[in-house]
Amino acid sequence: MNLRLKSLANMVDPGSRVADIGTDHAYLPIELVKTGKINYAIASDIGQGPIKNAQEDIRKAGFENQIETRLGNGLDTVSAADQIDTVVIAGMGGKLMTEILNTAWLRSLKFPTLVLEANIGEPEVRGWIMIHGYQIVQERLIAEAGHTYELIKAKKINQIVPLTEKELLFGPLILKAKEPIFKQKWQRQLSYYQQLLVSLNKAKNKNVERINHINHLTELIKEELND
Repeated sequence: MNLRLKSLANMVDPGSRVADIGTDHAYLPIELVKTGKINYAIASDIGQGPIKNAQEDIRKAGFENQIETRLGNGLDTVSAADQIDTVVIAGMGGKLMTEILNTAWLRSLKFPTLVLEANIGEPEVRGWIMIHGYQIVQERLIAEAGHTYELIKAKKINQIVPLTEKELLFGPLILKAKEPIFKQKWQRQLSYYQQLLVSLNKAKNKNVERINHINHLTELIKEELND
């Protein structure tokens, strides 16, 4: 199991009832059951292929009675009767992730714990967490195979914990820790934005709104890198 999945597994509370959305091979629930951290999980995916992979790996591990596979879109595969208290969604865009959570919310499915890892659009995820009465209780910024990942664990507290613009962008707890990987990630992102600005400013029909937005982001990043 790779570092990203191990780190996600570490964020799951012992004894949880877990729904792993976009499970692929079900590596995460298999690891959680194998280590004795949990004894029940739903491994859900929208694709028939990933579900078949998950079923095969679960069978090989001998956990058919503890990990249930379900084919379907997002959290549509989960109902209140499942008594799921922890939802793990990892490896998809923040926009899709918040759409999945919103759809469940409209069905009155409100889960006590969320463990999330978006591969893009993390500020949007943090914004959803904030306005829906969750508090970020753990964050990790990790690097693996040339990529960086932001892992977020949030708990439902039924009140809004305001996040600043910088906390939404960088992560409140990642910002506090500011480990060496933080500077590496955001130095790369700053270079990307600076190159992007050169291209945007060369365009015949300049997108002024986007240029202003990227300029603003570069200033926020510079402030944190120089702090």
